[in-house]
Amino acid sequence: MDTSGRFKIDFRDLTGDEMTRTWMLDDSFFCDLDEQDIKHGKLTATLRVKKKAASFQLDIHAIGTIEIPCDRCLEPMTQPIDAEDSIEARLGDTLEDDGDRITIPEDHPVLDVSWNLYETIALAIPIFHTHPEGECPVDIGQYLATDDEPDQGDSDSSEPPTDARWDALKALL
Repeated sequence: MDTSGRFKIDFRDLTGDEMTRTWMLDDSFFCDLDEQDIKHGKLTATLRVKKKAASFQLDIHAIGTIEIPCDRCLEPMTQPIDAEDSIEARLGDTLEDDGDRITIPEDHPVLDVSWNLYETIALAIPIFHTHPEGECPVDIGQYLATDDEPDQGDSDSSEPPTDARWDALKALL
């Protein structure tokens, strides 16, 4: 996680009912987390902490761009990100995290939100992410175009070739 402590929120420092923090996330943020999915990016992340009666509401908003490999050609591509997430934090006996609710020890109410920021960004990546049509490198695009089209030079007849196994089944009839 973050070794500098800049992404740590100390709930004892919450003076009013609301606190907002903003960070610029760049390549160093992603390298510090040592994750394989995202290594490069430039985003602005905002965390708003709202104090409720018995808990805290953490609202995360990240906007910017990241660099990830294209699913089609595996070359780096720029993916715009505009992501939001909400997490509820409560004070308790031990540190527990079930995704949407985090329990923070009362004796040390400090939470490192760097992983939550990363998860918010990573979950905003589309399942299938590719360059816009025609922007993959030309040599890869040529291979992709030929894979989808049948080879015209192998057949002399106008009928498409059939599988030999089907021909054997037809002979049984």
